[in-house]
Amino acid sequence: MTEMRTLGEGSWVPQECTLPTVEQPLRLAEFDDLFASAVVGMERVDRLRVRLELRPAPTVAGRAADLVTRETGCCSFFTFTLTATGGQLALDVAVPEGHVDVLDALAARAGLQEGA
Repeated sequence: MTEMRTLGEGSWVPQECTLPTVEQPLRLAEFDDLFASAVVGMERVDRLRVRLELRPAPTVAGRAADLVTRETGCCSFFTFTLTATGGQLALDVAVPEGHVDVLDALAARAGLQEGA
């Protein structure tokens, strides 16, 4: 199980995150904003992967791509796959076995924001 830092209720920042502690609440707020403004559906594909259905807009795709690119710089265990096809936009978030708790917390946070 991954040990996580507490930044607030529902936090999913793992101990091994290399993002400076002072910047972590800002990154968390960026994810919360993406979840609240762009997530229109969520599916738990399997134990190690969540699919977020995003509002299909170029600005959303650009924002999501920028955010997840920066996130893999500090939490390299994440695998993000952004797919635009058939008028739909999806962000798959996958983790290795040892980080399922981080994925669970991210999914819970996205679910709390969905439709907000």
